Amino acid sequence: MYEICTTCGKRSAASKFLSEVELENQANNCVELKFNKGDNIIRQGTLSSNVAFLKEGLVKLHMKGPLYEQITKITKAPSYLGLPTTFGDKINQYSVTAIEESIVCFIDMNVFKTFITNNPNFTYQLFIELCLNELTSFRRCVNRTQKQVSGSLAENLLYFANQIYESDEFTLPLSREEFGNLVDASRESVSRTLSDFQEDGIIKIDKKMIKILKKDKLEMISKNG
Repeated sequence: MYEICTTCGKRSAASKFLSEVELENQANNCVELKFNKGDNIIRQGTLSSNVAFLKEGLVKLHMKGPLYEQITKITKAPSYLGLPTTFGDKINQYSVTAIEESIVCFIDMNVFKTFITNNPNFTYQLFIELCLNELTSFRRCVNRTQKQVSGSLAENLLYFANQIYESDEFTLPLSREEFGNLVDASRESVSRTLSDFQEDGIIKIDKKMIKILKKDKLEMISKNG
């Protein structure tokens, strides 16, 4: 396990500042688990006792609200999962579910806290990551409440293309209903808007495969909302 931690190419930006001794300590207090699509990684309302790091794969973060469960974010590896909950509250405040086959490292919380206390470079990089995530959440919150369905769908298709898959052709990992939940729209509205995009020659749809044909138009729709 120690060799895996020291040679792993999927480490977080913060963990690259850990010393050999700290990496050995992490390796001895870490377990790596594989999750299939649909498997629950973190469950809302349960005790948070480890730091979860998404080493490989793609997950959705979702939270139970007064009316229904809301998808708040799609996260790809490598990334920490649930840090605000882990250190802000001992109870997980949201769930994390794999939407593609994923590998997660569960690190002992006390060991992780020693890194924060004793390694300022590690802590600073972790702080930057948390700040960037918060700013992204603010932006997405404003956009999802002020954009029309077409603008929100365009924004999220660009997010999958640019940030998740780094390709203009990809398999959408969400069902139409899940995609609607992500953008605050009904499944019918999502299907209708995607069909409109295809009729206008902006995208091509083959079952769950999406190919962006006119990225500039999609960007304009996203920008104008």
